[in-house]
Amino acid sequence: MWLSDAQKIGVALTTFGTLFMFLGVMLFFDAALLALGNMLFLSGLTLIIGPQKTFYFFARKQKLRGTACFIGGILLVFMKYAFIGMVVEIFGFLNLFGDFFPVVVTFLRQLPFVGNLLSLPYIRPIVDRIAGSRASAV
Repeated sequence: MWLSDAQKIGVALTTFGTLFMFLGVMLFFDAALLALGNMLFLSGLTLIIGPQKTFYFFARKQKLRGTACFIGGILLVFMKYAFIGMVVEIFGFLNLFGDFFPVVVTFLRQLPFVGNLLSLPYIRPIVDRIAGSRASAV
């Protein structure tokens, strides 16, 4: 898969945005890091899939509740209500990107160390429930 230069920059911005959000949560919901992470994540996502596709992704009728919660959470983080904003934002994120979890879990199960970890007896049912995958009848 070949990426354009803008998409490569988008991947870097999204990665840094995720890193800043993780650090913001680890440092007791530091609002500045969370706000910076949100801005980097959204700008990176826009560069990866393009502005028009980003708009259509967030404006789909099935995703309006997730979009409202995600943007509302970002606004709450900007207004220094970091904990409440992150809770609302996570709810919106799960509504928006929840369809991708089975694909991510399938990819993670193919990785050498992580795949073995996710296949452990007590972890596998939890991951299957989160991903929404069902046991095969065969």
